[in-house]
Amino acid sequence: MSDVRAGVIGAGALGFHHVRIMREMPGVALAGFYEANPERAAFVARELGVPAFPSLEALLDAIDAATIVVPTPAHYAVARQALERGKHLLIEKPIAATLDEADELLAIARRTGALVQTGHVERFNRAIRAALPYVDRPRFIESDRLAPFNPRGSDVAVVLDLMIHDIDLVRTLVGGAVAGLSAVGIPVLTPFVDIANARLQFASGAVANITASRVSRERTRKLRIFQGSGYLSLDLAAGNGEFYRLRTDVDRAELAKAAASVEAFVERVPLEAPEGEPLRLEFASFLAAVRGETPVAVTGEDGREALAVALGIVGEIERTLPALRGAGARASA
Repeated sequence: MSDVRAGVIGAGALGFHHVRIMREMPGVALAGFYEANPERAAFVARELGVPAFPSLEALLDAIDAATIVVPTPAHYAVARQALERGKHLLIEKPIAATLDEADELLAIARRTGALVQTGHVERFNRAIRAALPYVDRPRFIESDRLAPFNPRGSDVAVVLDLMIHDIDLVRTLVGGAVAGLSAVGIPVLTPFVDIANARLQFASGAVANITASRVSRERTRKLRIFQGSGYLSLDLAAGNGEFYRLRTDVDRAELAKAAASVEAFVERVPLEAPEGEPLRLEFASFLAAVRGETPVAVTGEDGREALAVALGIVGEIERTLPALRGAGARASA
């Protein structure tokens, strides 16, 4: 099969890396990128040696697939134009600013036959890839995503900026629908929620407790999964983890008779997966889907459901903090 003709729409901080990686991907003919800011476009073109197109329409004329890395409020307008022309898209998270926008984009994609993948890149994290073979009907998940303050993304609640990554992960790990939620949060450095905690209840009975903060001294991305077969501890920042499970040679009756060290009844299994830059792996999965080799890894519907939960969390926080009402609804990439 011939190379996929691809492009990148938006060349900001993250879009720069989309262009950088996409130009090196096998099986891709990178036509170039479109960036609305002429100075930024000239800089990226010069730094990466990739053509900058003068308009979105000109880029769409030259490609079959694209990644969208514009601010979230612009996702709908840009994606709609591309999808109406049947272009396959990888749309950075969140898929859109509202559920109505997400639903309309997915409807257009179904009508035109275009593929839509959502950019939930943590699905391709090495620790997650290593853990998946051991995940078996989780009953409780605890997630912490803490980061120092960064002005980028601070014009939206931390739920849509950071927590949405973990919403998608826990939905993937547990499976099934979120049946209920409760949440609290407060603004600290911005007019929006900067620290949030949400408790998600799934139809299966599983529960996830998720904390996100962008005013932490240190950066932390950890996930703990409790299930009948054992306990998984994942460090997403380091890309590794461990699985603790009951040893198969343990006599529980004998064990109950006297105190014993944890090593006597628990086996520690290091979790390992092949090295790989998550963004590069995400692109590879998208391109494989475009070529018809594999299903879409993170569907548009997945992105829509993560957005629905995130907006539900924002709404619950705003319910208890009326002064925030309406502020969290605005989102940016």
